[in-house]
This record gives sequence, C-alpha cells and structure tokens, in this order.
Amino acid sequence: MNPFTSIPQHIAIIMDGNGRWAKSRGLPRGEGHRAGAESVREAIDACKELGVKYLTLYAFSSENWNRPQTEVSALMILLEKFLKSRAPDLMRQNVKLDVIGQIDRLPESTRQTLRRVMEQTAENDSLTLVLALSYGSREEITAAARKLAQGVTEGRWKPEDITPELLASHLDTAAMPDPDLLIRTSGEMRVSNFLLWQISYAEMVIVDTFWPDFRQGDLFEAVKEYQKRHRRFGGL
Repeated sequence: MNPFTSIPQHIAIIMDGNGRWAKSRGLPRGEGHRAGAESVREAIDACKELGVKYLTLYAFSSENWNRPQTEVSALMILLEKFLKSRAPDLMRQNVKLDVIGQIDRLPESTRQTLRRVMEQTAENDSLTLVLALSYGSREEITAAARKLAQGVTEGRWKPEDITPELLASHLDTAAMPDPDLLIRTSGEMRVSNFLLWQISYAEMVIVDTFWPDFRQGDLFEAVKEYQKRHRRFGGL
C-alpha cells in the first residue's frame, strides 16, 4: 500500500466483540479483553506504517460503568498493565498518548498511570494515540453546551456568536482533527455514542472480525476501502 496516497489523517475505532470472542471459545469475558490488547498493538503498528497521525480507540464508554463491578475492575487493572508495559514501546515508536472522556471517574491508580505515560510521551510527534475512557459523546456535547451557556451568562459572547466552530473548540477533541475513517469491528452497525459530532463526515467501514482477531491486515483493508470512497462533505 502506498503510504503517501490518500491516507486518513485520523482513524477512530470502535473495538467491539471481546465478549463474544471469549464466549465463542468457552472462555471468561476477561480473556477477550486481554486478547484485545494485542489488537491495540497491531493497530498502532499499522497506523505507524501508513503514516496516520491520530488513532482514537473507544476503550471504555460511559455506559460501560453499568457492567458488573468485577468486570469493570478487571478492565481498569488491564488498562494499567497495558499502559505500563507499552510505555517503552510508545517512546521507541515516537507515539504520544492522549485521553478523552470523564477521566475523573476512573480509579485514582488508573489516573496516575495515565498521567505518567502522557507526561513521558508528551513530546512524541509521530502518532497520537487517543484513548476514549469513560467517554460518551452525548455527555461531551452536553458539557460543551454548558460551557457556552456559562459564557453567555458571563457576557463573554452573545447567543448569536455561538457557531459550530465555537462549540467544537469546547469538546474534548478540540486539539485534534475530526476522524476521516471510522472502523467498527464485530459486524455491528452502530456508532454507540462515540464521537457523534466529530464523525459527521467520516467514512465508515464495518469489519466482521471480532476485535481480538483484528490485525494489521484488517486495518490496511479498511484503509483500502476508504481510498475507494469519494468524500463529498455534503457537496456534489
């Protein structure tokens, strides 16, 4: 694949199917989450090879807090282990770690690990890996609307001053471009409260593969499909 031809600047992935992958093998759900960590490495390596600048992974949604506490706790422990084990590789690969979502809801140890790895990788500039943690797009947009309303109350701007650009500047993703390509694994046809504002004009590719089986070749194929699309952005 030619890395200089129509490569998306920003790829977002809904990592779906860990539980079903485990169930199909007669394994506990936690084994699916552990296996999915290897797919994260594959996705990072593929994006590095292609020259993608941003990779956003839907790692834990705001709705996922409703799962059994044992599963949530196991996911937080797995996240911490992943971050600690991958930090040297992120540095070696010149990958910056960033995060979006309601991070204050995460356990303190998880927040500390996130902060430490983000600080370590802050100057890296080859690829930005964005983890969406405790993230929900409706909550994100609601929080932005509250900030704008507060600004009107304080006289910083008038209601007619509020534009899509102003609202976007108050989202968690204000410092990054909108995704060009959205990939969802496991064959499900939903966006699941993920980057609803930001994916307005993203190309979508649905992959039947469960996330733990997702490999570099699957991402390359999704990008090939993206390259076939003619992006009109509402025009002709």
